[in-house]
Amino acid sequence: MLEMKWIRAHAEEVQAAADGKKIKINIRTLLERDEERRALLQESEEGRRLRNTLSADIGRLMQAGNREEADGLRAQVKQINEELEHVEAKLAPVQEEVTKLQWLVPNIVSPDTPKGMSDEDNLELRRVGEVPTFEYNNKDHVELGELHDLIDIPRGVKIGGTRSYVLKGAGLLLHRAVQQLALDLLLKHGFTPMEVPLMVREDALVNTGFFPTGRDQVYELEGENKWLVGTSEVPLVSYYADEIVDVKEPVKLAAVSTCFRSEVGSGGRDVRGLYRVHQFAKVEQVILCAPDAEESERMLQEITGHAEELLQLLELPYRVVAVCTGDMSQKTYKQYDIETWMPSRDAYGETHSSSNLHDFQARRSNIRCLDAEGKLAYCHTLNNTAVASPRILIPLLENHQQEDGSIRIPVALRPYMGGAESLILPEQDEVK
Repeated sequence: MLEMKWIRAHAEEVQAAADGKKIKINIRTLLERDEERRALLQESEEGRRLRNTLSADIGRLMQAGNREEADGLRAQVKQINEELEHVEAKLAPVQEEVTKLQWLVPNIVSPDTPKGMSDEDNLELRRVGEVPTFEYNNKDHVELGELHDLIDIPRGVKIGGTRSYVLKGAGLLLHRAVQQLALDLLLKHGFTPMEVPLMVREDALVNTGFFPTGRDQVYELEGENKWLVGTSEVPLVSYYADEIVDVKEPVKLAAVSTCFRSEVGSGGRDVRGLYRVHQFAKVEQVILCAPDAEESERMLQEITGHAEELLQLLELPYRVVAVCTGDMSQKTYKQYDIETWMPSRDAYGETHSSSNLHDFQARRSNIRCLDAEGKLAYCHTLNNTAVASPRILIPLLENHQQEDGSIRIPVALRPYMGGAESLILPEQDEVK
């Protein structure tokens, strides 16, 4: 949430951010309604002040025995009360409209954020690793998963409906292995691991900027006023809601959690396999730091680097892109996506995302700190996907498949896989 005073002074910039992010809001309408709200508030406050003054005068007149004059003031108080009721009846819907519009106001975007309409307009910054070439008929992750008895999608759909799956045997072990590798990596970089609630109250999603614009992506527990999170970013940030936090050193938090998303609107080639599913696991990193643009930019580069380090440990080719305005969410100031090469798509597919939100989330969540001058200010918050699985299994299986049907296990994962160097087909003699 942006401060109304700031919005008034930067109305065109805020409207441009809304238009770029395809959020339907008219900032001028918000400002007009806010002016109306403030005028009504001033009228209400003036009426209350006058009523209080007259009430005090009535008390003094009654003590002096001047009942007739006191009755005259009572008539004025009655009239003021009627006028106040009228003003407050007008104020309530205006306040409701202003609040509704305020929640829709997007964060502005960084000067170096590219303009664009969709992910096709994201700007590639760098590529790392060599894309594999196959001298044989390579298979996609679904075929490999079935051959090695790692993935069972038909039975997953039987149990949970569309976009469901079952991981079994070494498939589950790989799923757990990449998560533990990511968590160990973050521990090395000073993150505090946390187990957090995955069912959260609505205000947690509003305050972290996932509502109101992302409501259709989240599962509601009907009658509970609770929602299943699509990322542990929500509880990690909400952990410090309504608190004053010491950020002399950045606060670094990490969580391993199951996540749930409805994936409304996705389709096409994303439907096959494990790319877009309703339930998945994620290792998330969240940082709270001082409200300093240079520091939060350093933190953005750092958390993006952690995700890149993980992909290098997994020996996977990837690219980093600067996300354009049309592919950004309401809350984001600056964002990078990391896309990993997926041979079955003959393209890079998104596997990680890093975001700097400046103080947008902290304002909504009321997370404050002392700034460089010792004054209370709102923190900057950042987040990044260290790894999300089973999506990461797509490039892991497809890039490391071998001509004999085996799947090579990257060196960094082997300690988590019982020392195995590869997964072999059932008819082969042994796990190497």
